[in-house]
This record gives sequence, structure tokens and C-alpha cells, in this order.
Amino acid sequence: MRNAPAVEIAGLVKRYGGRTAVDGLDLTVAAGSVTSVLGPNGAGKTTTIETCEGFRRPDAGTVRVLGLDPVTRSAELRPRIGVMLQSGGVYPTARAGEMLRHMAALHAHPLDVPALSARLGLDACGRTPYRRLSGGQQQRLALAMAVVGRPELVFLDEPTAGLDPQARRATWDLVRELRADGVTVVLSTHHMDEAEQLSDSVAVVDGGTVIAHGTPEELCRGGAEDSLRFTGRPGLDLASLLKALPPGSAAAELSPGGYRITGTVDPQLLATVTSWCAQNGVLPDGITVERRTLEDVFLELTGRELR
Repeated sequence: MRNAPAVEIAGLVKRYGGRTAVDGLDLTVAAGSVTSVLGPNGAGKTTTIETCEGFRRPDAGTVRVLGLDPVTRSAELRPRIGVMLQSGGVYPTARAGEMLRHMAALHAHPLDVPALSARLGLDACGRTPYRRLSGGQQQRLALAMAVVGRPELVFLDEPTAGLDPQARRATWDLVRELRADGVTVVLSTHHMDEAEQLSDSVAVVDGGTVIAHGTPEELCRGGAEDSLRFTGRPGLDLASLLKALPPGSAAAELSPGGYRITGTVDPQLLATVTSWCAQNGVLPDGITVERRTLEDVFLELTGRELR
């Protein structure tokens, strides 16, 4: 079905001995979207993705990938998905070019291997054994192997870890092109800007369950307020300013002449502040609007302590 979700997870539980890695997790991934799964180390995100890939068997709950059980119907599912693991999946002594050509040969209509190699900067290392590749080259080879078969759905686990800025941007462009071609992408990353730039939706996982899910804009809009900052003469009459502002706004002088206004920051608020300044003979300098980032949201939800 064209409108069916690409991934449906309901009540997923996965235990390792006495430790529960995933605890009743629910998640739906829309077809043709890019969904980022974020979480601290040990939050359960890699176990969840590996269960979707068919590498782990759930202890409870259901997982459906492209409408199929990834464990019992793995043979049907495998040609339709691409998988980029955090590490491994390549013979250490195999040459990079050999592995990519081998992976392409397993699929009916693969991408053009030379073109993909050139796109990801793998031409120069095509004859180099995998174990002799740099960390960034290994990452790029793993990405190429995941997408060469033209998958309907691709799982990318930390695809830009260890990449230089050029390779990272090339990876971003490739993810955007996959989405434009209707491919569903499930992306696990620790780079908040990456998730913010690429994702249609973001799921934050902690303690083995999804604690927040929405578009990057929705997550950044909720909770803490945005703020507007400007510089003026010290000691402005903030009580007068507050009367002009919409209900629920707050104003503070954080340093002599440095002001912050919090609330619903929109064009009307900006117009109100500049109008009040004009009426009171204040020339505001350096007006800036500060928005919460996805990193701010992530730290608010999961805490700042090291894991």
C-alpha cells in the first residue's frame, strides 16, 4: 500500500540477560521520509535499529518493516533494504572496489558502481584492502554498499562519524537525493545539526523508549521559549515595555544595556519592540532572534550528565 508506513514498531522489548535495552518502544516511520533516531549512549537506539534490520529477535512487541516481519520474512525483505552498520560487515582483506562490485551484483538493478565510487571519493582506494582504509574511507564504503542496490528503505547508523567536512556534506547530499527518489531513510546520529538539516521527523530515545517524536521544528518550538535580544542604553523602563508586549512575555536586562525578551517570538513581537523603542527615544542595536536548537532540546530531555 502506497500510504502504509515503512516501519511500524509497537511495544518493542529487548533484554540482554537481566538488562532491558529496549522497554516498550513505539515508533512509526512514514514512507519516503528521513527519520533521525537520537539518544545518548546506551539509550537503546542501535538495538532498535538492529531489530528492524532482522539482526535481533524481539522479546516482546511487534516490528514490521515494509509490512514484513524482519525476522521471519528476512529473505523477502533483504533485497528491498539497505543497511549501514556502525562497524563491520566487510571482509577485512577484501579490496574496497571488490566489495562494492560484489554488493552491486547481488541486486537486480544496482546503481552504477563507478559513478557511485566517484561520488563518494572511493576511486583512489578501490584496490586497497578494507583493513588498510582510513576510518573515513571505511565509512564511505559502508554507505556506498548500503545504497548501491537501490533500496526502498535504508538504515544508516552513524553515517558521518569520522568524516571530514567535504565527505560529510557529500553524505548529506546523497541522503537528500535518496529522499527525493522516494527512498525511506532511518538515520541514527549523534550530530544534532545533521538531524536538524536532513530530517522530516526526529525520535529521541532514552531508557529504551521514545521520549519525544516530531518534526525538528515542532521539537524546537515546544518547551522553552525563544528569545529576542537587543542592546540599548542601560536602565530602560522594563515595566513600560512589558505593558506593550503580548501576555506571557518577559523582559530582563541581563547586563548594562543588554536586554532579552522571551515569549512567542514572531514578526508582531519584533514590531512591538521596535515601535516601543521609537516611542521612547531608544535606538536598539544588534536585534537578534535566538531559537532553540535540536541540541538544546536533546539536552533538556536527556540531561547533561555523561553516560
